Amino acid sequence: MPITIWVTNDFEQMSEVAADIVKKNIILVTRKKRGFVLGLATGNSPTGLYKHLAKAANEGEFDSGRIRSFNLDEYVGLPGENVQQRVMHPESYCYFMIQEFFSLLKKKFIETSVPYGTLIEQKQLVQELSAHPEDWEELGKDAGKSIVIKAKSVSPYLAWIKRVILDGYRRKIQRAGGIDLQVIGVGGKGHVAFHESGIPFKNSQVLLVKLDDNTITNAVADGHFTSKKEAPHYAISMGAELVYQAGMVVLLANGERKVRPVAESLLGEVTPDIPISYGQVYAKKGGHLIYVLDQIAARELLASKENLKEKKIDIRVV
Repeated sequence: MPITIWVTNDFEQMSEVAADIVKKNIILVTRKKRGFVLGLATGNSPTGLYKHLAKAANEGEFDSGRIRSFNLDEYVGLPGENVQQRVMHPESYCYFMIQEFFSLLKKKFIETSVPYGTLIEQKQLVQELSAHPEDWEELGKDAGKSIVIKAKSVSPYLAWIKRVILDGYRRKIQRAGGIDLQVIGVGGKGHVAFHESGIPFKNSQVLLVKLDDNTITNAVADGHFTSKKEAPHYAISMGAELVYQAGMVVLLANGERKVRPVAESLLGEVTPDIPISYGQVYAKKGGHLIYVLDQIAARELLASKENLKEKKIDIRVV
């Protein structure tokens, strides 16, 4: 199935176009089966989409009571004395989703799920990793690393993280029948969720990620946390392999920071250096991949229409 790129004027139009695509897919799929499984992302890019989607649901254009959702990622190590405090910390992705989407719905989803990062005690995680180096390995070419916990871990705590937090989230998605449509954004290095640049694609289902020092520093500089000590140093994230198992993937990107990774993900080779480039593999296997971009993020793609045509990528300007 070919890749489709929609080029819009600005953030507002990008949000409207993306919401319309998601809404139509929900209506189409729920004509054929009872429920719909929606994959969700955090960050600024999808916030407008969520407002339009909530409005459509509240006006009866589709039944939000037939939807269950799964989010891409969540921090490990948020400030808080217990799980409840960490879940409701203003920087948790659970809190973000309540503020930006779930609270806007008059009729709630069947169930909403966010990776279980807040269940992990970061201090204990660090201690167990240090005490049991034979239980895990670190993968990745860049600063952000995937911590791969081995199947037979000596540490009960690390074994629990693998079984319940990582494999458990993957199994829950499988039990739901897989994700029908996944909304994603893109990071400045082309990463999706916390599948950071350089982390291998192979076996990238649900990942425990050690965050790039630069990511932590920026989170403090941007005012999300008061210090590096307070900021999370790990996260749980769907990996590219799992993200691109959805029936449809809708990628949103706007602004100057997204120009290079968006262009390289479609015009360049498939590489873990640009994790969203895995979308090319997904499309070749029959996946339905849609990019919804503003004029700025689409700049290099618009200048490379002939290359896109050769790759059978359809680009449409709204």
